[in-house]
Amino acid sequence: MATVEVEGIPFPQEIAANKPLSLLAHGITDIEIHFLQIKYNAIGVYLEKENVLEHLESWKGKKAEELAQDDGFFQALISAPVEKLFRIVVIKEIKGSQYGVQLESSVRDRLVSVDKYEEDEEEALEKVTEFFQSKYFKPNSALTFHFPTTPGIAEISFVAEGKSEAKLTVENKNVAEMIQTWYLGGESAVSPTTVKNVADQFAALLSA
Repeated sequence: MATVEVEGIPFPQEIAANKPLSLLAHGITDIEIHFLQIKYNAIGVYLEKENVLEHLESWKGKKAEELAQDDGFFQALISAPVEKLFRIVVIKEIKGSQYGVQLESSVRDRLVSVDKYEEDEEEALEKVTEFFQSKYFKPNSALTFHFPTTPGIAEISFVAEGKSEAKLTVENKNVAEMIQTWYLGGESAVSPTTVKNVADQFAALLSA
């Protein structure tokens, strides 16, 4: 199986979910402290290629720079009724609880800003935070967010070396959508390198 290396971590070019999904973009999450770049995770974004390109026809012929700054493009990608999967592989170890708090606060803030944070969303996010509470993100541990074609569901799984796979299903449309937005939400997303790569790859695919 052909792979693409992201920071030395191999990502298969295709993953079999409900349908075969293609690796259409990748990147990392990192921060800079005192001019030192610290890389936390490598990210692979997998999608149903043909269906997603059909859904994004309106952006045909746009340049990568235009797509990168177009929130409408990223929103259309997030709301596209196609199967999606994000594979996140740990580069620098952290506690799962730290990751869970980052995810929870970012998703909550986004929901509050569009007035979609109610009791159901709070409950769903609490389950996500609890899921990560006991995990430890060692290097090469893998976290997967799977979004089936059925809207409103996010299936989360986590695998660390020597441990059995842990799984959680989030059945809340708003929370599932905002988890996607955290990774694919244009300029406000958690990984600028992934967003840039999404724009580069789709500009090429949509002009082919």
